[in-house]
Amino acid sequence: MKPLKYISVIAVAASLALTGCVSKKKYTALQDRYDALSSDYNASQVALAESRANHRSVEALLEEARRNNKELKQAYNVLQGTLDQSMKQNSQGNVNIAKLVDEINASNRYIKQLVDAKSKSDSLNMILTNNLTRSLSRDDLRDVDIKVLKGVVYISLADNMLFRSGSYEISDRAMEILGKIAKIIKDYNSYDVLVEGNTDNVPISRTNIRNNWDLSALRASSVVQVLQNRFGVDPARLTAGGRGEYNPVADNTSDYGRQQNRRTEIIITPQLDQFMELIDKAPDTDEVK
Repeated sequence: MKPLKYISVIAVAASLALTGCVSKKKYTALQDRYDALSSDYNASQVALAESRANHRSVEALLEEARRNNKELKQAYNVLQGTLDQSMKQNSQGNVNIAKLVDEINASNRYIKQLVDAKSKSDSLNMILTNNLTRSLSRDDLRDVDIKVLKGVVYISLADNMLFRSGSYEISDRAMEILGKIAKIIKDYNSYDVLVEGNTDNVPISRTNIRNNWDLSALRASSVVQVLQNRFGVDPARLTAGGRGEYNPVADNTSDYGRQQNRRTEIIITPQLDQFMELIDKAPDTDEVK
């Protein structure tokens, strides 16, 4: 609307100038009015230019804000995906930790079973040893050595008491001692019995015995058969083995050492299936990854 006002004023001024009827006072007033309107016009033009410039600036800022908003949304989606993956992995980690704790607890229970079984075995073996020791006389104990090693009872019998030199026939005195040992073996009927024959390194010269291997095996077999046939020990619990001269406990260079090596050992052990059952119950740690 302001440009129309300017045009009207100019037209009036021009008309008055042409008619020559305008006084100086009115002319001066109109000139002042014209100058004021021209100043307002120029000011409005500057304001319009500034407004247009500001409008363009706001559009640019708006476009920049839109770009920033888009980038923020993309960053948010990436962070959300990372958070979801982290929570998933953390959940899987918690599951694995729980499995590991379960396996550790199972292993601890299994170890406790083994310790309990070993303690029970050791206790029974000590009782067995004490019973054997009490059943033998002082003279018997000179030719019989009894000890427990790692839960196994070893009864070592001197061959000069059991057999005549170079023979595998059981002596009458040995029968009495084997009878006492057989009674203890029968009382502990869940134990297996291994009879091992041992010799010194002096070669044997008998036509019906080829070497010390044969002699040690025959002597072990003789003891096993006496325990079975004369004293009623279950043969399923008995094993006979010969080790010849290859398991010495002393030096074969002296008479005393060779005498120590000529022995028959009765080895009493808990049945292996008792421990195999425990092994079968052992926790399977392969599942823990």
